[in-house]
Amino acid sequence: MPAKFSLALMLFLMFNGCRQKVATPSATDMVEAHRPLYHFTPDSMWMNDPNGLVYHDGEYHLFYQYYPDSTVWGPMHWGHAVSRDLMHWEDLPIALYPDSLGLIFSGSCVIDSANTSGFGQRSMVAIFTHHHMGREKAGDTTFQYQSIAWSEDKGRTFKKYSGNPVIANPGIRDFRDPKVSWDHIHKQWVLILAAYDKAMIYTSPDLIHWQESSTFGIPGDTRLWECPDLFPMTVKGSGQTKWVLMVSIQKLAPNGGTATSYFVGDFDGKKFIANPKDQKWLDYGKDNYAFVTWSNLPGPFIRGIGWMSNWQYAQAVPTKKWRSAMTLPRDLTLQKINGSYVLSSMPTAEVFDVFEPAASMAMLSDKPVQIPEACYLDVKWVPGASEEKISIFNQQGDTLIIGCQRQENRIFVDRTKAGESSFSKDFAGKHYGVLPVWRDTLSLRIFLDVASLEVFANNGECSMTEIFFPATPLNMLQTGTSAQNMSVGFRKLK
Repeated sequence: MPAKFSLALMLFLMFNGCRQKVATPSATDMVEAHRPLYHFTPDSMWMNDPNGLVYHDGEYHLFYQYYPDSTVWGPMHWGHAVSRDLMHWEDLPIALYPDSLGLIFSGSCVIDSANTSGFGQRSMVAIFTHHHMGREKAGDTTFQYQSIAWSEDKGRTFKKYSGNPVIANPGIRDFRDPKVSWDHIHKQWVLILAAYDKAMIYTSPDLIHWQESSTFGIPGDTRLWECPDLFPMTVKGSGQTKWVLMVSIQKLAPNGGTATSYFVGDFDGKKFIANPKDQKWLDYGKDNYAFVTWSNLPGPFIRGIGWMSNWQYAQAVPTKKWRSAMTLPRDLTLQKINGSYVLSSMPTAEVFDVFEPAASMAMLSDKPVQIPEACYLDVKWVPGASEEKISIFNQQGDTLIIGCQRQENRIFVDRTKAGESSFSKDFAGKHYGVLPVWRDTLSLRIFLDVASLEVFANNGECSMTEIFFPATPLNMLQTGTSAQNMSVGFRKLK
């Protein structure tokens, strides 16, 4: 980098290296317009992809793409927060700053229990993309490459490896977002990253020396891939093991813009083998992107979190002090439905713990009922008409609609009139989620949080995540469906 830039960066690090964000939102923040009450947000400034998700010594680590000087995207750092229950987060100082090799883009963290790297027993190793803006501006396509850093104090401080980068760019402009895991089956480290319109797989014995093994992509598809993840799962109700490759797509998702997709197949230690045309969607809503999983979990489950926004409008949404939130943490389940593999997602058990015990509320008429602005709704529904719906609204007329269409075998969220949307032509709209099978009773678990909605249909066989920006919180619920085929219960925050 030019000397002038390096000096500016050194001064930035000197004056900002010890800055620590507020651990949890203050009382003022909690009443700030659109600030969630039970979703993670940065105290201030810009946030996007979750990074480095790792569980270590009782703590869930959430690193994330962070720009500390603006509420729009800028030179990327790794923000950092920790939690013991996935719902109450303590913000820590920035974990990784830009350096002479570039900005700090997305990546992952692992615990090197066997000290394969030599960095120390049970060290926390971060694997991330360096993005060199000088090379990019000069027209050099090799401006992204993979580097590592390690921590011996539970992620509070990191030392960058002197031999970075550990994976050089092979000549691909978009070459980023490494996700590393220990492959217990083949006894090796496996790294998967996004290489423009495909995923590339590397293997290593020590996290330092990497060998390219294979690629996976959709023939003829030129959409940009990001934030891939690769892991084995046991198919529910059987002893069969399948491998899941998740990847986020930057455009042309089912409801427009960005979303997280997945493929189900097999992995032989070198190649991921699946039908490249059998791409499915983890979440059909507009606002679940870059969903990735935690490593080193304390149990036999797959758990992850996503960025609750969409690149079509993420930098323009009407929040002032901060931008973006994370989805609820979710557990994933792989099952076979009608001969096809389906990856279901449901909020972790810890999510339900933040709500008070259930309060029954039967819908005896179609009159409005008041609900908390942040709550959990449990809906049991036997749809009869071709389209049925629930409306959640405020006195100003902002209205969010959740419904189903039995003939089309789908659910929907309509935020067309749910509040401010003039900031983007791509925001307002009626969005659809496809059910893998229609069941006589439709179960909807709905999480409402001031300016976001997460809907899980039939135990997460279909989920939808949507954000919205009403003038005042939505606190009324109404349905035109009779009490004979619907019941609704709600639980408010403790």
